Amino acid sequence: MLYKVTVKSNLNSNGVRLEKGMSVEVSSQSLPLSTLQGKEQINNAFKAKYGVDLKKACALQSIYLDVVKIK
Repeated sequence: MLYKVTVKSNLNSNGVRLEKGMSVEVSSQSLPLSTLQGKEQINNAFKAKYGVDLKKACALQSIYLDVVKIK
């Protein structure tokens, strides 16, 4: 299944700046934020596309990220 993960609001945490609307697509068998592997996949996608580390910003949580199933 394909999911679109989008930052809900601006965030500046631990030197990491996230802007509302930043998004990536990840493929996962289950909801990506519900597993450690899914969170790692999301973090790697944001690092590759934007050069930001969501783990360092402590932003790998549903209060910061909106996850929508695409396919």
